[in-house]
Amino acid sequence: METDVLIIGGGVIGSCIARQLCRYHLDITLVEKQSDVCMGTSKANSSMVHDGYNIDGHKLKGRLCLEANTMYEKMCRELNVDYRPATGSIFAGFTEDHLAIMKQQLENSKTNGLSGLYIANHDQMMALEPNISREVQYGLVNPNTGTINPFDLTMALAENAVMNGVKVFLETEVTNIHTRKGKIESVETNIGRFKPKVIINAAGLYSDKIAGMVEKVDGYIHPRKGSYFLYDKKWGDHVKHCIYSPPTPVSKGMIMVPTTEGNILAGSNAVEVNDREDFATVGAEMDEIYSHTIHRLFPKMPRMGEVITAFAGLRAASNTEDFIIGHAKTVPAMINLIGIQSPGLSSAPAIARMAEELVRETGEDLDFSERPDYNPNRPAPVILRNMDPETRSALIQKNPDYGSIVCRCETISKGEILDAIRRPIPARNLDAIKRRTRAGMGRCQGGFCGPRVVGILEEELGITPLNITKRGGRSNILLDKTKDLSLLEGGANSEKIQL
Repeated sequence: METDVLIIGGGVIGSCIARQLCRYHLDITLVEKQSDVCMGTSKANSSMVHDGYNIDGHKLKGRLCLEANTMYEKMCRELNVDYRPATGSIFAGFTEDHLAIMKQQLENSKTNGLSGLYIANHDQMMALEPNISREVQYGLVNPNTGTINPFDLTMALAENAVMNGVKVFLETEVTNIHTRKGKIESVETNIGRFKPKVIINAAGLYSDKIAGMVEKVDGYIHPRKGSYFLYDKKWGDHVKHCIYSPPTPVSKGMIMVPTTEGNILAGSNAVEVNDREDFATVGAEMDEIYSHTIHRLFPKMPRMGEVITAFAGLRAASNTEDFIIGHAKTVPAMINLIGIQSPGLSSAPAIARMAEELVRETGEDLDFSERPDYNPNRPAPVILRNMDPETRSALIQKNPDYGSIVCRCETISKGEILDAIRRPIPARNLDAIKRRTRAGMGRCQGGFCGPRVVGILEEELGITPLNITKRGGRSNILLDKTKDLSLLEGGANSEKIQL
């Protein structure tokens, strides 16, 4: 398949670049090796949109984070994504050493052109966060930190790109890239060959591997795992701001975040790992997160019982601890984005704009005239739980499927699940439904609604439940029909008992 631009990777960065470029007369294709977009680093981050107060403004990631500050609100408004730009953050300190770090970060915020930050004393901290440990002495308060749902943002970006003509191929893994005399010839995948003029490598944890298909690269990824607790919504008001613990050499500090959905997200640590598929949570590490961060900051929050799930994600940390963005040395039409870890989510719109500039620099025959039919707006999806009773009643009268509640924990209706299956990038497995609607994200973690979602997928897609998966690939929910199972009975004849 011939295409002008081939984007490799369907995370927040690849999706944002696709949306950035789809306003022009360009043929754009995005390939993602997983069964859905937003299945790598983008799905397991802190949900925070940083303003860059504590970042080195001389680094590329610092410059892009600061630039993106002016772009985020407009982007989310167009996409109908719930972005809360003034949730605010507090770096909570207990010692004089912590106060010294706060003073340095306050000066750094001024250097970066930010305002509104201040250092609070003990009494002010107790007023801002009534449930925080009474041992807290200081707090660096930043009213400019925002929160967002990273699933919603990535989905919205990708869907808006599709609405504007971008072609998305899921379960499509790049296996090789062929070049000749500094030009791209073809890209091999498990579903066939693509012939792009330009490649944008936004492959996250595998971005160095993709870059290495073209030439020897200096930048490489060393995965860094971070684990999180997610608390039941009954604790949603216990934490008012995004709370940082004191920073470490490899992290801005662990965090406690009141999410846009009403949960408390707590974590994450930073553990170097070798396996790029290692998403396991480790008991000892989770105990450390709880004792060193959660319990120290908010002593009333329990270790278990009110934690509805724990999970881990991998950050694509580079050997430079900075973003590595630019043309391949030997193939200018190959654009690499390596090491996009925090603040990658916060920097996404600025990274996308930089990627556009790099595509223009390739000198390839591309039409950058703007499409008259480009539409930057994505219609807001139906979210039943956010509606007032009158609006909800009118909707149900019009379409009774919205009156059939499938997920009781999150109040998700059959109509919303059908919408997810029919969206521009269709949900075709349980996790894809969960990311779009939150069905299965509540306290029971899908124990009640899971079988019902399987039934809706079966009915809507016209497939057997045996082919329905949790997250694509071989993650099948069911292995066989009960009536077809048999048990081997011991004995010389190996007789079977039919169930």
